[in-house]
Amino acid sequence: MLKNREGERVPNVTFRTRNDSQWVDVTSDELFKGKTVVVFSLPGAFTPTCSSTHVPGYNELAKTFKENGVDDIICVSVNDAFVMNEWKKTQEADNITFIPDGNGEFSEQMGMLVDKENLGFGKRSWRYSMLVTDGVIKKMFIEPEVEGDPFEVSDAETMLNYINPDAAKPKCVSLFTKVGCPFCARAKQALKDRGIDYEEIVVGKDATMRSLRAATGATTVPQVFIDGKLIGGSEALEQYLSA
Repeated sequence: MLKNREGERVPNVTFRTRNDSQWVDVTSDELFKGKTVVVFSLPGAFTPTCSSTHVPGYNELAKTFKENGVDDIICVSVNDAFVMNEWKKTQEADNITFIPDGNGEFSEQMGMLVDKENLGFGKRSWRYSMLVTDGVIKKMFIEPEVEGDPFEVSDAETMLNYINPDAAKPKCVSLFTKVGCPFCARAKQALKDRGIDYEEIVVGKDATMRSLRAATGATTVPQVFIDGKLIGGSEALEQYLSA
């Protein structure tokens, strides 16, 4: 049975990371001492649940975590530094610190190193999350020990709800744009001025005109969605933000 280590200190290990093509040793003290840190650990980079849900969830809520006293969000996986750096790049997860536990040392000392040989993975981390304050584990959410890869309690929403159940979550904003469109630039600037993060879907690159018509019924850009609701173009967005 996987042990809940609340009240214990995190393992004292040295992680081999890569920065600007150079090896950089990072210690547990550097990551945790004097800080409030959220850690989530998972079976492997580029794997389905980790890439589609686990990492994006923490990346999207990173600003809210920091508004609620969290200094850093760390993703740990039993992968090497090259893989972790490339995964961070493809995930565009700039709000998260990716830490390679290449030898599984940290995961083993946490008691979370498990056998995934049936998948050809060898030894990997069990999926869990934890809140660490000045190196001491304050809270752990460990996925249930069932077959497969459960993902029920180590998500970003569960952790944020523990830290502050009344935390104001960011709005989910997406907008269709085209390169060189001045109205699109105006809409993006309006969002930036209010500190609102957004996803940009560039017609001709990320989507087709058919996709734009299917999603919005319109043939002009920008077309802005907020929390699943179509707001419209740049003028409609400004009216929405003013209200």
